[in-house]
Amino acid sequence: MSDHRPLHPSIVREYDIRGIIDETLNDGDARAIGNAFATMVARQYGKSPRICIGYDGRLTSPALESAFCQGLVSAGAQVLRLGLGPTPMLYFGVHHLNADGGAMVTGSHNPPSHNGFKFMMGQSAFYGEQLQQVEQLVAEGPVGSEGGEARELSVIDAYVDKLAAAYRGGSGLSVAWDPGNGAGGEVTQMLSKRLPGRHDVINGEIDGTFPAHHPDPTVAENLTQLQRFLADGGHDLGIALDGDGDRIGLIDDTGRIIWADLLMALLARDVLTAQPGATIIADVKSSQALFDEIARLGGKPIMWRTGHSLIKAKMAESKAPLAGEMSGHLFFADEYYGFDDALYAAVRLLNVVESAGMSLSALRNQLPTLANTPEIRFDCPDEKKFDVVAEVRDRLLSDGRDIDDIDGVRVKSEDGWWLLRASNTQAVLVARCEARDEESLMRIMSVLESELAKSGIQLPG
Repeated sequence: MSDHRPLHPSIVREYDIRGIIDETLNDGDARAIGNAFATMVARQYGKSPRICIGYDGRLTSPALESAFCQGLVSAGAQVLRLGLGPTPMLYFGVHHLNADGGAMVTGSHNPPSHNGFKFMMGQSAFYGEQLQQVEQLVAEGPVGSEGGEARELSVIDAYVDKLAAAYRGGSGLSVAWDPGNGAGGEVTQMLSKRLPGRHDVINGEIDGTFPAHHPDPTVAENLTQLQRFLADGGHDLGIALDGDGDRIGLIDDTGRIIWADLLMALLARDVLTAQPGATIIADVKSSQALFDEIARLGGKPIMWRTGHSLIKAKMAESKAPLAGEMSGHLFFADEYYGFDDALYAAVRLLNVVESAGMSLSALRNQLPTLANTPEIRFDCPDEKKFDVVAEVRDRLLSDGRDIDDIDGVRVKSEDGWWLLRASNTQAVLVARCEARDEESLMRIMSVLESELAKSGIQLPG
């Protein structure tokens, strides 16, 4: 391998490496990143570390995987190529094979022209300063080491076995599945055939052009096809996945979207029955209804910073059996490995619905119905976004307001709460508001608008 140019400064993010193919990321970058990552794993675990690699269904993923694999081998790694599948299958492979690390070639739910890498060091998340170290090693040039080799190894059957074994229900439900033509398509079809009940899969063919709709189940318009299909077929519920299968979307039997924070409230019942008093973690964007429900069930709710790697790390530290965030990443360490897996979460949800003996909509109706906004995202330069949040926080503290500043600023009032935080991955500010009713919500939003205006920022809308 020859010396390689430094990576484009935009592609090394907080939780992964992600760029636009042939603009900010190419095969040469992939080789260099593979070499640097294997060098880091070797320093941690010794010469010739065992590293798993998988890739998603994007058209550019096979070439990136091949180049990345060359980089791993050049640094002396023993590479286990797990092939095409969802990101959780790669995570599973690292645990199942007791590998020293893992990497997934995936653009997640980004547009088809994007791609990138997610990593594991041992069985832990790999993010932040570790990714900056990869960037530094690439800039220094490749490290050569003898003894590297690669071989193909399938774990898809073992992975589906693990998912199917989590099912504890009876005769089964009628479920509509939508993997969104993403990398979870084949596994979804295999799993659905193993579960009792009626299971129909739409958009199950893996297609990196995403012909049906964009594979992001946190955007309501991407769920409309599944809602129509569910209504026409009279299914009990609908489950959607994102492009690489680690995030979940949910629709109940009335066609209503159940966002991830309220889905967590339903899953918490199952977990806290098995582990009374356990800690459950959710990110700062989550509904107060979730934190209140965890406490009502006897659990210990922890509000934590947004970001799947940050949640994973906090989960390991606090030994929490369940964690999640509004983006649809749900993490089970209860009878599972502690990583985010949409299909595993789906199976656990089927258990909850069947054991309750009532519809998903009836279960949802047992939780409070609060008025809230979706995530409100608006542009703000990277060099300014954190300063804006700090300025708002300091002003509120000086006014004696009740705030939580674990991640941005979450402000409580008699009406409800509002949140302002800086995105870790984009040049945007993120806001969300929640209140007991629509009138209260309008008051909370006006307070948020006023605080932003004092800092020279206008709320979109």
